[in-house]
Amino acid sequence: MIQEPFAIGNSWIHSIDPRIKIIFAAIYSLVVALSNRFPVLLTALTVSIILVLLARLDIREVTRRLSVICLFLGLIWAILPFTYEGEPLYHIRQLTITLPGVVLSAQITLKTVAILMCFMTLIATMTISTLGQALNSLKLSNKLVLLLLMTYRYIFVIEEEYRRLRTAIKIRGFRSGTNIHSYKTFAYLVGMLFVRASIRAERVYQAMKCRGFKDKFYTLNDFESSGPNRLFSVLITTVILGMIIAEYY
Repeated sequence: MIQEPFAIGNSWIHSIDPRIKIIFAAIYSLVVALSNRFPVLLTALTVSIILVLLARLDIREVTRRLSVICLFLGLIWAILPFTYEGEPLYHIRQLTITLPGVVLSAQITLKTVAILMCFMTLIATMTISTLGQALNSLKLSNKLVLLLLMTYRYIFVIEEEYRRLRTAIKIRGFRSGTNIHSYKTFAYLVGMLFVRASIRAERVYQAMKCRGFKDKFYTLNDFESSGPNRLFSVLITTVILGMIIAEYY
């Protein structure tokens, strides 16, 4: 199953209406992505850190997830400062580090970390099923919501099927290598995986139709407006407006 370590908790952030968290996560991320001034970006990073603390997320898990993008950011820092044209900042033998390259790399780093921490706090603090319900409540396409929920549910079934096929070919003495036989075997494996996934999908569809499924998931959970929701909305709106004013005025 996809791990949801942040979805369970009793913090203030966890109690916020999921619809509000989705809306503000999208708006906040858009504002951060379009900002370029360092005071605004540093403010965004600070706000994201505060949200993580308010959500009481496991710092080790947050750090582990942030480390995933370190390779991407490392490549940016290894390429942009040396290839971006502009005022020279430092010379390393025949290589020149430019000031615009360093500035752009720093901007991308701050934006990436701030947005990722925001999504960990506001989106990852709800389960996939709650996310689907909230998106449906926000009038997102019902087909997209169903696709999200069904994909989440049955991607593990496909993974299990893949493991069974791999085990079957290993039992028959298959050893992977860089040869035509290995390539053909993996091609057959992928093809059989699609065939079995198609058969399973048809069986699931027929089972759901027999149970009266009418393209809609029903839930007992209701989203209600409350004091914490209004307070959170006011605070985040103030922060976002402040960032917009600082960036463009």
